[in-house]
Amino acid sequence: MKLAIITALCLSSLFTYAQVQPVKSGVYHWDDLPVKERVDRESRKILEGSSPHFKYLEIHATTQHANAAPRPAKANKDTEELIIVKEGILKVTIEGKSTILGAGGVISLLPNHMHSLENVGDNALTYYVMRYRSKKQMNPSRGSNAGGSLMLNADSLTFKHSSRGGGRAYFDRATTMCERFEMHVTQLNKKGASHNPHTHIESEIIL
Repeated sequence: MKLAIITALCLSSLFTYAQVQPVKSGVYHWDDLPVKERVDRESRKILEGSSPHFKYLEIHATTQHANAAPRPAKANKDTEELIIVKEGILKVTIEGKSTILGAGGVISLLPNHMHSLENVGDNALTYYVMRYRSKKQMNPSRGSNAGGSLMLNADSLTFKHSSRGGGRAYFDRATTMCERFEMHVTQLNKKGASHNPHTHIESEIIL
């Protein structure tokens, strides 16, 4: 069995934020997530709160059913988003530029960028959304200089083999909210650990 691990790391400043409760380290199971149903879509809330690096962090999953009506384009004023396609075919438009993403496709969406997400497949489209606001003041110039918002398909990335399986690097860069934001996929071809137990100062999410 192959295990896909998606990891996102972000470095920022460290100070407390009292308006939301801290998110605790833990494991969240898909089947345990509460489902909020609407006419042509449904959502699953995974977590919400603060972390050592984020004054606000929220993760949910959205499913747009086939033929779901796209919502009007919008821009996030003071939050950044990481969007990961779980299944289906997504048309994303950012600042007038459109890209089609399949399963494993990723969007790194910076603040103040007009965007829309549309199901253009024959089946349901499901994607994860990670919204976050850094404890450090956001830096639009830093995000722009690092390349702005990104739209990446998994099959456009190089797979690098290893003794355990291999992996794909999505990006490792600065963003408007983060001094460093890194994401990769690890593939394990057999039972066993991907690495030895360790700790680090970064916030880490494994999907």
